[in-house]
Amino acid sequence: MEEKNVNENNKNQETPKTFKTVQDPNTYKTVYKTDKKEKAKVGFGKSVLLPFFSGVVGCAVVIGTCFGVPSIRSNILNTDSNISRSNSGTENSGYVTQTSLSNYSDTAVYAANKILPSIVGIKVEYSVNSLISMFGRQNQSMTAEASGSGIIISEDGYILTNNHIVSTSSEESYYEVSEATKVTVTLFDDETEYEAEIIGTDEQTDLAVIKIDKTGLTKAEFADSDNIKVGEFAMAVGNPLGLESSITCGVVSAVNREVTDSDGKTYTLIQTDAAINSGNSGGALVNSEGQVIGINTLKLQGEGIEGMGFAIPINSTEDVTSQLIQYSKVKRPYIGITGMDLDEETAKANNLVEGIYVKAIDDFSAAEKAGLKIGDVIIQADGKDIKTMDELNEIKNSHQIGDEMTVKVNRDGEERDLTITLGEQP
Repeated sequence: MEEKNVNENNKNQETPKTFKTVQDPNTYKTVYKTDKKEKAKVGFGKSVLLPFFSGVVGCAVVIGTCFGVPSIRSNILNTDSNISRSNSGTENSGYVTQTSLSNYSDTAVYAANKILPSIVGIKVEYSVNSLISMFGRQNQSMTAEASGSGIIISEDGYILTNNHIVSTSSEESYYEVSEATKVTVTLFDDETEYEAEIIGTDEQTDLAVIKIDKTGLTKAEFADSDNIKVGEFAMAVGNPLGLESSITCGVVSAVNREVTDSDGKTYTLIQTDAAINSGNSGGALVNSEGQVIGINTLKLQGEGIEGMGFAIPINSTEDVTSQLIQYSKVKRPYIGITGMDLDEETAKANNLVEGIYVKAIDDFSAAEKAGLKIGDVIIQADGKDIKTMDELNEIKNSHQIGDEMTVKVNRDGEERDLTITLGEQP
């Protein structure tokens, strides 16, 4: 698990026609004679005929060029130019082969028809046990359902979705919810329900990979989410409220937006005003090319809140997805402490220094083996001053399992340097 912090504190345009000047196959020869009349004829050809034919050829080239360039032709004829779109030289998905980029609607049509075959609906069944007595019966068990969306990432059945869709085990004051007991998938334009296997889940990034036993699927195309721009076209695709293959359109509202969910986890996300509703989770946020730029995961709701949805940048999912498929989990470096951030006021009140107060140490952990003790205050990591668990985790996560990481702690008023050999997160 992530070290605990107890504080709640982003064309293939029709190319202009190429005009080549073709020489007349007739060959003209100038014959020079001493006769004055012949000289007069030669003079007339040079002074009249040659400029005349040159002008005709020049006119033809100019007019041809104008009608060969789509934007100029459109202005002359007052018509929209159709622009062919292709998928990086590969064959199109088959739904749209040509569209106009001159208006927003056609852009959305292209993007939707390209991405929809790569989006699936997910239905999950859970067992829910009641923890209260009703009519003299206790521990009543029932089956509950939840739904979400997913993105096909391989032709042989691997699907990327959110962890909270397929792994939502929890225990509230009145109910105990189990891990998913059954996961089924429906494909675009296909009413068949395919039972899915959960390949791997990662709570920290809210990502999961499931798989169905089917081949020949349409794999989604990914964009470079590091290059998306605020204001560019964005479309959310999924199965909100069980309404399959739904889209909503908007723009990228912000990038690198830090958002903390109800469980206290902080994510760096893409913000969009494309409507994201219940069931959109795990679906795709795509650009005007129909390429995935993010995975829809959160929305803000409440009085006065409108059009604030968030997606996990697709670039950040690549390593996680690979590890989930290979190991069924994400391997991360691990220290093994529970820490509390000490601000200046709290530190002074307890005769301590600002930093990270070590509240607990996991048995047999890297921290225990390095000599950390409960009550230590971590003030530096790898030579950098730190005051929060987030800062400590950021430095830790820059390392690999087995790397050495140095920390400086304040123990009983004295500073000590310790070397931690990072373990593997359980």
